Amino acid sequence: MIVITGATGALGGAVVEHLLKTHAPERIAVAVRDPQKAQRFADRGVEVRHADYAEPTSLPTAFAGADQLLLVSSSDPAADAVALHRNAVDAAAEARVGRVLYTSHQGAHPLNPFAPGRDHAATEWMLQESGLAWTSLRNGFYAHSLAWLLGPWQQTGVMTVPGEGPVSWTARGDAAEAAAAIIASETPHDGTITLTAGHAPTFAEIASTASELVGRSIRVSVVDPEEWVASQIAAGSPEGAARFTLGIYLAAAEGYFAGVDPSLCTILGREPRTVRDVLGNVVA
Repeated sequence: MIVITGATGALGGAVVEHLLKTHAPERIAVAVRDPQKAQRFADRGVEVRHADYAEPTSLPTAFAGADQLLLVSSSDPAADAVALHRNAVDAAAEARVGRVLYTSHQGAHPLNPFAPGRDHAATEWMLQESGLAWTSLRNGFYAHSLAWLLGPWQQTGVMTVPGEGPVSWTARGDAAEAAAAIIASETPHDGTITLTAGHAPTFAEIASTASELVGRSIRVSVVDPEEWVASQIAAGSPEGAARFTLGIYLAAAEGYFAGVDPSLCTILGREPRTVRDVLGNVVA
C-alpha cells in the first residue's frame, strides 16, 4: 500500500495522478485533513483517510499498512512545522511504515536564513534517528514562486529584490513526477536525493531571459533588505510575512539554492523545465 499525505494540495495531488497511471487505485490511499476535498480520488477507487499532522491521534490509523508513505511537508509559515513533522514521523514509526519519503528542500541546513530550510534539516535528522527506512526528496525551489517573488516587473520593467544569488528554480510538476517515479521504483533511494533543474540562474540572468521573452529591457534592482521589508509592509504585507519571504533572497545570496543535480533529469528521462519555460507561461 502507498499512502500519500497532502493529496488535496498541488504537489501531493500530482503525485497521486502520476501513480494512478501505473498502479491500481486499491494500492493507493490518500491521507488528508479534509476527506471531502479528496472526493475526486475516492470516485476513482482510491481509499481516503483522515489525517492531520496537528492531530497526532489521527495519524497511526491513516498510515496503517503503508509500505511507502509520502510525507508532504507543512506549508503553513505560521505553524511549528518541526513539531508537526515530529507527530508524523512518530506515527509512521508506530504504524511500522515500510519507508517514509519526505518532501524536503535542497536548502535543508540548520543555518539557512530561510526558515523552512532549517525545518527540513531538523526533520531529516528526525527521520535518521527514527529507525525507519527513509528518503528525503530535496526539491529545488519551486519555479512558480517567481510569479510573485519578482514583483510587477511586466508593468515596471524592474525586478526589485533584496538579495542576489543563483537559484535552481525547479518546476513543481517535475518534482511531483519524480516523486511518483521514486515511489514506483524497485530500487529504493536511501537518505537524501536532490531534485533540481539543470541550471541555477541569478536574478540578473532571469531578467535577461525575461527581456528576450517580452522584447524590451528588464533590469534587476538589488535594494537594502530592510528597505525592501519596509516597502512590503507599506504595500500591506504583515511584517512577519515580509521577513519570512526575505529569507528566500538572503538564502539565495548565501548560495543555499545554487546547487544543481542530474538526478531529476535521469529520473524523468528528459530535461526538466527551465526558468524560460516558466516565464514563457507567465508572459503568454
